[in-house]
Amino acid sequence: MYGVCGCCGPLRPRYKRLVDNIFPEDPKDGLVKSDMEKLTFYAVSAPEKLDRIGAYLAERLSRDVVRHRYGYVVIAMEALDQLLMACHSQSIKPFVESFLHMVAKLLESREPDLQVLGTNSFVKFANIEEDTPSYHRRYDFFVSQFSAMCHSTHEDPETRSRIRVAGIKGLQGVVRKTVNDELQAIIWEPQHMDKLIPSMLFNMQDNEDSERAGEENPASLAESCFRELLGRAAYGNMNNAVRPVLVHLDNHRLWDPNDFAVSCFRIIMYSIQAQHSHHVIQQVLSHLDTHSKNTPRVRAGIVQVLLETVAIAAKGSIGPTVLEVFNTLLKHLRMSVDFELGDGSRRNSASSLSSTRTKESEERIVQNAIIQTIGFFGGNLPDYQRAEVMMFIMGKVPVYGTPCHTLDTVKIGHQGTKRIQMMLLSSLIMVTSGFKCKTICAGLPAAFLEPLCSISLMEDSELRQLVLEILHNIIDRHDNRAKLRGIRIIPNVAALKFKREKISKQDVVFMKKHGQQLYRHIYLGCKEEDNVQKNFELLFTALALITIELANEEVAIDLIRLSIALQDMALANEENMPMFIRCGIMALVAAYLNFLSQMIANPPFCQHVSKVIEMRNLDAPYLLPEHVFREKCVFPDSLDRDDIGLYFQTADLAEALTVPGYNVERLAIPYIPQVTDEDRLPRRKSFVDTISLQVDILSNSLPDQSQLAEEITFETLKKAIDTTGLEEQERERRRQVMEKFQKAPFEEIAAHCESKANMLHDRLAQIFELTIRPPPSPSGTVTVTSGHAQYQSVPVYEMKFPDLCVY
Repeated sequence: MYGVCGCCGPLRPRYKRLVDNIFPEDPKDGLVKSDMEKLTFYAVSAPEKLDRIGAYLAERLSRDVVRHRYGYVVIAMEALDQLLMACHSQSIKPFVESFLHMVAKLLESREPDLQVLGTNSFVKFANIEEDTPSYHRRYDFFVSQFSAMCHSTHEDPETRSRIRVAGIKGLQGVVRKTVNDELQAIIWEPQHMDKLIPSMLFNMQDNEDSERAGEENPASLAESCFRELLGRAAYGNMNNAVRPVLVHLDNHRLWDPNDFAVSCFRIIMYSIQAQHSHHVIQQVLSHLDTHSKNTPRVRAGIVQVLLETVAIAAKGSIGPTVLEVFNTLLKHLRMSVDFELGDGSRRNSASSLSSTRTKESEERIVQNAIIQTIGFFGGNLPDYQRAEVMMFIMGKVPVYGTPCHTLDTVKIGHQGTKRIQMMLLSSLIMVTSGFKCKTICAGLPAAFLEPLCSISLMEDSELRQLVLEILHNIIDRHDNRAKLRGIRIIPNVAALKFKREKISKQDVVFMKKHGQQLYRHIYLGCKEEDNVQKNFELLFTALALITIELANEEVAIDLIRLSIALQDMALANEENMPMFIRCGIMALVAAYLNFLSQMIANPPFCQHVSKVIEMRNLDAPYLLPEHVFREKCVFPDSLDRDDIGLYFQTADLAEALTVPGYNVERLAIPYIPQVTDEDRLPRRKSFVDTISLQVDILSNSLPDQSQLAEEITFETLKKAIDTTGLEEQERERRRQVMEKFQKAPFEEIAAHCESKANMLHDRLAQIFELTIRPPPSPSGTVTVTSGHAQYQSVPVYEMKFPDLCVY
């Protein structure tokens, strides 16, 4: 009896009967809701049957897919979705496997409707929070399939858009299902990221359906998914998330133009956690190194992307990558100059002249992008980091005569060296812009000031202009520079309302220690023959800013001495300067003393300065800044020193300043620029004429070439024997030395003695290095390099012994 009844329909397992009952005879009628409620109640009451229910539904769905009965396929998936939402027990795990198997069947089909149906079911599943993690479930197939859907090339645009949207939603579901599951960290591995991220970027890039809104637009949906993925990226996953972006931009050649690349990295920087920003910067820097030999436009595109990333990162956490960013950028700046200048033979070839010009212009784009990045990044750093960056960049600037600079300029020659100097100084101007140091010592430490002043004495007016602008940025802590507006006779300085504070003790100490260095470089910078109007304007601004920010009574006296020395230099004209330079110096002195007199607010001082300016207006307008820099200014053949009314007199200035606080006795001491090691460098023509007692003695004792050619007579022999003149010269020299040590400021004397001591020390060190060497030893000799002791062993068979020691 039992065997006969076992073949009857009513005796089939209950779960199969319940599953069969949810399918109507006509699929158009849809899911039978009453029978679906029975199946759901049965599944909840007997969760151990869930796996069998799922397996049977999967069997039916596979059969219906093969037979193209898509109406029943939709009903089966709807039933699966309702069962998933209703059941949350431990037994749901096997049911999920059947569910995912059915979703995979739908995704494998070529019917867009079935692919979209399977994707929607997977998205619903992805939103379910499971109580326990899955130890064996993998989503590799779904990542691959959804990524393929994102790249759909269906003929119908509407269908293609539906498939792509479904693929993006599927990837979003995978991300949501896996990123919060520690057991599914495998999703961050390169093989998955290389499929996920390019699929999103492809749809963000291919924005054909821009008119669609919300989730129906593949581009906007892909961007939303991309942001969500990056926002969930942990510290250790950042590199795997960013690398596919760079590869995608390479493969699709999106660096030139780079609008999409910039947009992508903006999204990245605003989506990730702030403390992970330096990972992105490091990735872009490494990518720039990879493309170091690519076309200029590609490199410029990468640098501009780097600019966007550092601009956002500088506002938050940038980690340890500050100097790495600058080091890499400076390296590529040097390489760009190499590429621009190229081979000398290639540049001189007429056949490649047009291509060379094109390449040079493209390299300029790279260089400007690098400078802009350096300046923008440095300008957004905190003050303490900005000071370090300033020191770092200054250490990279090549300076003639200093063999220890870090950029090798032998291969690129003078032109390449100048280009690098110009660009690095331009970036320094951007970094120092807006820099407000509390004390001038923090903004101009000795290690920064000395090389900066060395560059300020280069025989190139443009370089000197850049150096002066850097000094302005650092010294001008109250934004007074804009009120000066070039070089002119300011009628009412008080009306400009300069912002001033009481000079701090630290600034006073700085001027005592480094003031002579600033004065010296202003003095020497004024007499350069290639100076133009802008040079004199910047020199005037420098003097005015020193007066506003750093001048007390002692500094004011030094500035007056400097001004009188400049006037005397222009009058004496021992270096045969052009008349424009001499008159420009006179105009600079007049403009500055007019400014200083009103800042001191001393009526007699102001009266003397105004009187000289009035005389010049009447008799010598070419000595005033309003006239000398005009194109049609007529210059005289010479300047008459005897016309006292046209020049500022030290005695009158000293008499005007006989008030408490001013040491007018120092005005009687002529200003003499201190001698430094730079004066020994052969790169400058104007260094050798800085006033030095040693140089004067040597030059006076050397015979003139005309004297050597004279005929030797009795009179010449008599003059040679007579030592009266030499004795007088020696007495005069001793008197000058005594007077200098009695009346000169302590700072000048100390600086002079220090420079002589340094020169002596350097010479002795060179002599000892050449003469005193320890004998070789098999145990090794100790050499000190960079502060570390190193032992260099010498084999016995290579040692050379004296003859008496060998037998």
